[in-house]
Amino acid sequence: MSQKNNLHIIIAEDDDDDADVICETFNQNPHFGKVSLVSNGEELLNYLKDSSNENPDVILTDINMPIVDGIEALQQILNNSSLKDIPCFVYSTSINPSYKEKCDVLGVKAYLIKPYSFEAFAEIPKTILSIIEG
Repeated sequence: MSQKNNLHIIIAEDDDDDADVICETFNQNPHFGKVSLVSNGEELLNYLKDSSNENPDVILTDINMPIVDGIEALQQILNNSSLKDIPCFVYSTSINPSYKEKCDVLGVKAYLIKPYSFEAFAEIPKTILSIIEG
């Protein structure tokens, strides 16, 4: 893990408004030095497979996205020996228990419910930090 004050997170989010808000909350958190954004699971996988990109310290993905959804992407990430140690988090508006169960089986660190207010979005980086710092 990188220094706690210079973490790199990659976020997969297909909704432009949610992407703006979640990126802003991580950019405002002093522990995250780099925030990368992709718009679906396929882009996330391509980013991670591109050897010119450094692996991020944290992955945060929405579930319901076009082309490759978050769970499909996480299955590939968490079954890849060079990526499986990256802490992965899901955030979604869906409270579907089967999604949470799939994430638990995969080894996702936390299943976060996507909030409805900007203030609540600001809690997501804090929650992720508290989990990865143990």
